Amino acid sequence: MSVRADSRVDEYIGRLPDWQQAVCQQVRRLVHAADPEVEETIKRSVRPYFVRQGNICALLAAKDHVNVFIYDPAVADPHGIINQGHGNATARAVQIYRGDAINRPALLAMFRAVIANNRAGGWRRLEASPPPVRAAQNRSPLISQPGDARR
Repeated sequence: MSVRADSRVDEYIGRLPDWQQAVCQQVRRLVHAADPEVEETIKRSVRPYFVRQGNICALLAAKDHVNVFIYDPAVADPHGIINQGHGNATARAVQIYRGDAINRPALLAMFRAVIANNRAGGWRRLEASPPPVRAAQNRSPLISQPGDARR
């Protein structure tokens, strides 16, 4: 996998305890697997972000867990992996504690959904857009159509 790695993200992860390093590396591999064009950067002075036409996720190691902030509150969570920030307007989080197994397929699907929304203009734009207008299935009885005998 050709990863667009940022040495500052390597430094951030390298300063963590071994178990948090392992969690962050797994998440890092998953987000890059979601799209080979994902880029890494540091925002807010020290926090690793993964971006592709907008934020996808960020990592934040806490004392007893790692937060994976998902920057799209509109993305579905059918597997229930989001365990923090359900009412947040911009991001929710998956908190991963020592010994927790990461639901890789669910997290990968979530990253892919965020990227798809980013490509479509971002979740804010998608939520603000009116639903698409569907063409009528049947002709209206009030409008005469060519060949109608009602003329």
